[in-house]
Amino acid sequence: MLIPAENLKHPLLNEWSFWLFTNTKKVWDENLVELTSFNTVEDYWCLYHHMKLPSELSMGQDYAIFKKGITPMWEHERNKRGGRWQIMFNELKFKTLDNVWLDTVLLAIGENFLNSDLICGVVVNVRQKSKISIWTDRGNDSKAVMDIGRKLRKHLNVPNKLRYYLHTTSNSLYIM
Repeated sequence: MLIPAENLKHPLLNEWSFWLFTNTKKVWDENLVELTSFNTVEDYWCLYHHMKLPSELSMGQDYAIFKKGITPMWEHERNKRGGRWQIMFNELKFKTLDNVWLDTVLLAIGENFLNSDLICGVVVNVRQKSKISIWTDRGNDSKAVMDIGRKLRKHLNVPNKLRYYLHTTSNSLYIM
């Protein structure tokens, strides 16, 4: 039986989970809620059009989109030896935050990096000084980490510097 073309979905290389950090409980990991998962382009866009934008979240809340099976916590096996490229937003410019979040997520779930296997997920932290991070595995793989940073710099078109931090330190390892 043939499936009509209009019913076909475009599969992603990986399945991804959409997380919300609620910031309502005293214990950090009790705030982390896996909302849903998706594995096709169409399912992502359906979620995107029904979820709040980062600018609509309450101060202190986060969104995270991670490969299925990877929890957006530094302690997770795939994250603990890794790090993150981070874009800081010094002023709360929500339109910019929302656009950079969307572009970063699309780069990640679309496997648009030479080293996409290193990508664990993407996080947006809504704060007075918000930030968007793309988390990687194997932070000591400098060539792969720098390739990811160059791709972000090229495609995101943000004036802010990108900084790479290992999850185990607060000092930036690379700056672009």
